[in-house]
Amino acid sequence: MNTKVLNNSDIFTAMENWAPKRLAYDWDNVGLQIGSYQTPVKKILVTLDVTESVVDEAIDKGAGLIIAHHPLLFKPMKQVNIDTAHGKIIQKLIRNGITVYASHTNLDAADGGVNDILSDLLGIESREVLVETTNEKRYKLAVYVPQTHVEEVREALSKSGAGHIGNYSHCTFQSKGQGTFKPLEGANPYIGSENELEYVNEIKMETIVQQSNLQNTIHHMIDAHPYEEVAYDIYPVISEGKSYGIGRIGTLKAPMELRELCGHVKKVLDVPALRLTGNLDRKVSKIAVLGGSGEKYIQIAKQKGADVYITGDMSFHIAQEAEQMGLSVIDPGHYVEKVMKKATKEYLNRQFKQEKMEIIISETNTEPFKFM
Repeated sequence: MNTKVLNNSDIFTAMENWAPKRLAYDWDNVGLQIGSYQTPVKKILVTLDVTESVVDEAIDKGAGLIIAHHPLLFKPMKQVNIDTAHGKIIQKLIRNGITVYASHTNLDAADGGVNDILSDLLGIESREVLVETTNEKRYKLAVYVPQTHVEEVREALSKSGAGHIGNYSHCTFQSKGQGTFKPLEGANPYIGSENELEYVNEIKMETIVQQSNLQNTIHHMIDAHPYEEVAYDIYPVISEGKSYGIGRIGTLKAPMELRELCGHVKKVLDVPALRLTGNLDRKVSKIAVLGGSGEKYIQIAKQKGADVYITGDMSFHIAQEAEQMGLSVIDPGHYVEKVMKKATKEYLNRQFKQEKMEIIISETNTEPFKFM
């Protein structure tokens, strides 16, 4: 069994593979909040928010790293006043050697992140991004492979994430040709002899790679390739790449009355109450969802054909505006983003299943509202 001692940086890298920092809004503050990259980690506490009660829970349970959705340090600080609630939390974290890491709007936008989790729970199918924030560049990678190793290289490319288009993987184009090379003094060729010109039947294999995955793909391709020096080309692709953004919009498996949908939302998102606008008897099928505060995107939800918009923190006048434009709103509150806790634990367990590390979900309820 792998007994490597993990540092916080290993966990941060894994989180950023899932939710890259580049997906976060520029006003957001994601990543390391307080603590160290290099501290060894044996127990992680996953939480939605970092409150004093959550920090006390981490201390009691021996967690040296807290992974949160909402950043503890959101606005620039000019002082750390330990007489304030915020300053007291920071002091307690530092005194107990606890590191805090936040994955916020990047986790909202990421594949399999907060909005996909909410959509899965609600049963929203055939979905797409509601509000696009990033359209990732794509590149065409062309590599020259001896015919004996075509399948090995193709498989390495696919496993690294290259050649995925829509619901298809292993997407490549290949053409036959002949390569030439002369190994010079000091070379260690897979084929051929020193100072003799070699002719090899090769395949030119071409595939598509997302910008964020380009270096990873090249690394895996070179590992699978038999040559000492691998010949490959990279070309920018003009067509649109993968769309990332916050919120999702799609359809229910079958239409239902708004009244029924409200009950469904309460059940699957585990909320005791919600607010809504619209005719409870109306049949609805196209649903937009945005975890957190999404009121400023009601126009986009309507333009994209949503019957219902499910989001938190809806204010009075915006709710009126949505109702007047014929868009029903369901507001289950901001706290539904707690779904990231279980998903984060499951993701990290998959990434580090061979490591001696414990990941626990915070049992502290950080919902500030009470319902009567």
